[in-house]
Amino acid sequence: MPSHELPSYPNKVLLAWAEAMMGHDELRDWLMGSDYPELGVFCHAIANEPTSRAWLRHHGHLHLMALIEGAEGEKKAIAWLRHEGGSTLADMALAADNDEDALVRLMTGDPDAKGIWAQIALRMRHIKNGIEESNNDVHRIDPN
Repeated sequence: MPSHELPSYPNKVLLAWAEAMMGHDELRDWLMGSDYPELGVFCHAIANEPTSRAWLRHHGHLHLMALIEGAEGEKKAIAWLRHEGGSTLADMALAADNDEDALVRLMTGDPDAKGIWAQIALRMRHIKNGIEESNNDVHRIDPN
């Protein structure tokens, strides 16, 4: 059974990914043109862009799609991440879905990661909560 855990990305790539998620277009474009285009595509996919989500699936980045789906509250995605990708990915998805215990586990986990997984999860949370807030804004709800 193949492993679907995240590849070992260099720290500078992880930092670029975290910033790209928050709207740093130059870093997102850099990721898209690098050896890690999946991280650039992820920035679009987490914002509910269907073509990007399809690209991630088609190119075998199931761990990234499960990370997004887990952050959106999909319990099956969390279980799959825990089984296939490990506890860090599952905790990232849970933390992005506002689970404070998972965030604490990320922050106190692998000292070599220097909290980068927690930072990425918090950025995902910010994006996801912003989308949810926008979707629930009574001023944006179409009465038709």
